[in-house]
Amino acid sequence: MGIAIKRLKNEAALFKEALLAGVKYAEGRGVVEFEATDSASKKILYIYRRLAHDKVIQLLPEDRVAEKSLRHKLAIWYSKQLPMDHSLLK
Repeated sequence: MGIAIKRLKNEAALFKEALLAGVKYAEGRGVVEFEATDSASKKILYIYRRLAHDKVIQLLPEDRVAEKSLRHKLAIWYSKQLPMDHSLLK
């Protein structure tokens, strides 16, 4: 039985920005260089694992590591970096 994920307002847009920020974060750490041919799925998983390894986000139980939950987790991570009055949080 899966656990329901409460969607964020503007979650798709937050995720899109989170992916860009996550790539910048990971590459900025000097641990990876993404290629144009890398799939979004591959980037999502790598960014999630990098953020969890750096203790920036909490690790999910391994049975909950799926693209949908990782997209949600990255959107939450990014939303917490934005000012309260940011348009994506309204």
